[in-house]
Amino acid sequence: MTTTTMTPQEHDQPLLHHDTTNSSLSHDELEETAYDSDDKVHIVGIDDAGDSDATPPFSWKKLWLFTGPGFLMSIAFLDPGNLEGDLQAGAIAGNSLLWLLMWATAMGLLVQLLSARLGVATGRHLAELCREEYPGWAGLVLWVMAELALIGADIQEVIGSAIAIKILSNGALPLWAGVVITASDCFIFLLLENYGVRKLEAVFAVLIATMALSFAWMFGEAKPSGTELLLGILIPKLSSRTIKQAVGVVGCIIMPHNVFLHSALVQSREIDHSKKGRVQEALNYYSIESTIALIISFVINLFVTTVFAKGFYNTPLADSIGLVNAGQYLEEKYGGGLFPILYIWGIGLLAAGQSSTITGTYAGQFIMGGFLNLRLKKWMRALITRSCAIIPTIIVALVFDTSEDTLDVLNEWLNVLQSIQIPFALIPLLFLVSSERIMGSFKIGNVLKMVAWLVAALVMVINGYLLVDFFSNEVNGVLFGSVVCAFTAGYAAFIVYLVFQGMTLPRWSKSKSVTDTLN
Repeated sequence: MTTTTMTPQEHDQPLLHHDTTNSSLSHDELEETAYDSDDKVHIVGIDDAGDSDATPPFSWKKLWLFTGPGFLMSIAFLDPGNLEGDLQAGAIAGNSLLWLLMWATAMGLLVQLLSARLGVATGRHLAELCREEYPGWAGLVLWVMAELALIGADIQEVIGSAIAIKILSNGALPLWAGVVITASDCFIFLLLENYGVRKLEAVFAVLIATMALSFAWMFGEAKPSGTELLLGILIPKLSSRTIKQAVGVVGCIIMPHNVFLHSALVQSREIDHSKKGRVQEALNYYSIESTIALIISFVINLFVTTVFAKGFYNTPLADSIGLVNAGQYLEEKYGGGLFPILYIWGIGLLAAGQSSTITGTYAGQFIMGGFLNLRLKKWMRALITRSCAIIPTIIVALVFDTSEDTLDVLNEWLNVLQSIQIPFALIPLLFLVSSERIMGSFKIGNVLKMVAWLVAALVMVINGYLLVDFFSNEVNGVLFGSVVCAFTAGYAAFIVYLVFQGMTLPRWSKSKSVTDTLN
């Protein structure tokens, strides 16, 4: 068996070419890129030079080298916001929504695979393509929406970490101190980046393993019924009492910033885009590792849901459990034991919060760099990205530190903020990945396109229900109502614009065809 390493010359043949006035400048000098060529993982494997269209046979070594981006992507399925949705679903609905958790994870996997497909086939990530494929003003609106979604998610993630730090310090460190400590992860992230992509991915593997062990320990302490668990997964049930939790389960799965993130993460591997076989090979390996990563995330979410279902379903406490008081309720229900369950919960929550805030920083770099075409140094981009989220988070922590009820209200508003942004990630993604000009032979087929649009429509309708329900309860007064109505009209108009603009992408785009490069 002969092994080869892809050369830089093979890599430097991007699928998308751009006309420039100065041909002496390289693509990397002119355009923001997710990864510099020196930062990418070199794939060593089977020599397929004989047939550029043939996909090389499966290799465990190559699967290992491609493993990483999917696990970083899966962190968004395990962030503190998801954990809160899990525990509330378990406490209020018992195990009856486990089937929905499974299918919601499957829908999330489909969206993330499409995001990875876009990044691998084009050599560009979603933010870059939105900048190139939409008019300037529309690109700026999409950027603002993506930033707002990221800030909303980051506030929840940082607050989750701060709550964990407060638990593990026995209350010695208040919420605002935990926020400041969590903010330092920006510098940890920069330090890890200097050691290479694989080292960073290894740290995330440790954090995911920490979550898995912590919540598995809790699962063992709770001793839930295996029969009830299987029935919850296999038999769909939904009642009027659990509809809000059902909406929350689906709404937490697809995160707008994660769609942008995954299309950039897959570019951390060096792929020869001039050979269809190499591109298809990368898509195959990324599909396998993303599926494994989301199966693990589903199991972890299942652990959390079933623990709270066993302990608090059909109890007076069910409606009052949130992220802030969950640890204390667990302690009162299951006792101290050899290692107090309160601290096990705190460790798992801290791992979830820290990992998700670091991936949030990562996503922020790609979003800002892609939409604005910024060629800033890594530390500068990370500092700007973290400041956008940490400053409002510290303000939130100082204001809401003494009130669990108001913190829960804030969390609802943040969920609404992220729900609003979902169409602005999904609609461009689906149009781009369906375009033959952009994707070449790697565009999705009609059946997959129909399934993807049905999933996107379902997610948007579910989140629309959440928005209508939320605003119908929260909007009071003529002035506030008028502002909300005006915003809703503009919001709906921009969604309609994105749909119609997406239908015309093949006719006016600035980029050349992917097929031009392959041919």
